[in-house]
Amino acid sequence: MNNKERFINTILGKQTDRAPLFFKMGFWTETVDRWKNEGIADGQWDEGLNFDEGMLCITDPDASETSVNIGLSPWFDNKIIKEDERKIILRDRFGSLMESMKDSDSLPRHLEYPVSDMNGWNEIKKRLNPHDPKRFPVNFNELASEYNKSEKLIVIGEYPFGLFGTCRELMGVEEFLVSFYTQPELIKDMMDYLTDFWIIIYKKIAKIVKVDCVHIWEDMSGQTGSLISPALVREFMIPNYKKIKQFCDEYDIPIFSVDTDGDVRELIEPFMEAGVNLLYPFEVIEKFSTLDYRKKYPSLGMLGGIDKMEIAKGKEAIDELMVKVREVLAYGRYIPTPDHAIPPQVSHENYVYFVQQLEKAINISSLSRK
Repeated sequence: MNNKERFINTILGKQTDRAPLFFKMGFWTETVDRWKNEGIADGQWDEGLNFDEGMLCITDPDASETSVNIGLSPWFDNKIIKEDERKIILRDRFGSLMESMKDSDSLPRHLEYPVSDMNGWNEIKKRLNPHDPKRFPVNFNELASEYNKSEKLIVIGEYPFGLFGTCRELMGVEEFLVSFYTQPELIKDMMDYLTDFWIIIYKKIAKIVKVDCVHIWEDMSGQTGSLISPALVREFMIPNYKKIKQFCDEYDIPIFSVDTDGDVRELIEPFMEAGVNLLYPFEVIEKFSTLDYRKKYPSLGMLGGIDKMEIAKGKEAIDELMVKVREVLAYGRYIPTPDHAIPPQVSHENYVYFVQQLEKAINISSLSRK
């Protein structure tokens, strides 16, 4: 069984030889710096580890030579607007103005977002023409042939593209959330337009590429729950999710996935009603375990669910993690991975031990289910 078959069958609950061994989130930059200081050669973080090939996203906000741009076209220029001895004011690719202090590692402060009302949104729409030929690489037909030969899971969507996620990037979280009540017609127009815009492009891709997964990036929950109510999710988002699911069905795309952090319990049922069948990263929270999710939603594909901070505690803690992983694997439809990128608290030695033990847990679980 190859990587693609293994991934799809696992999520759909079909027969498979084992769960995939694949990490989606990667490492923090500071983690890589630590591992270099520990003497690990650049790029050799996974040397000798038996990872599967995983996923290949063929849509990209940077409009590279090998991917399709499903964002603004053109993007705003990333450039410095003003600079003095203390700070820099710059514009990001979404058109937001940000202030960054030179003597601080703190996050930049947003000064202005491109959308605050319908006028601003109409200006952004001018950069959201789905028929802009610059969105596709000039040799896309050749690339499509290579994608169709690949054993990686072929994905369209990804960060920073989602109904909640993209609108938040354009408006800022506070203005966006308030606008559900003060400017509901704006939010509806943004979400409806973005969905139709993406589907037009996705159909162009799917006509020549066998797509395996449509992915939506939302990041719409935190440790205390969803940032908006399930009622608002159902009113504004779910009709558009259903449009995307209809597209998936039309082009025989088996996986429809959503990425959102934090406590996702309020969101799972609306998402599943719309046809979502894979959710991640299942960030570990105190009140509800990965096993609890698995038992309550047996038909939902899950990726993630391993507390990344526990890996830093050493071999004994990692061994305890594996007991929990095997419990969830026994129920199927689960790909065990850290619940976010590997943080700098994790030594390379502990990282390697973690991956090796996870591989063993996956193999043991596959034998026990046969």
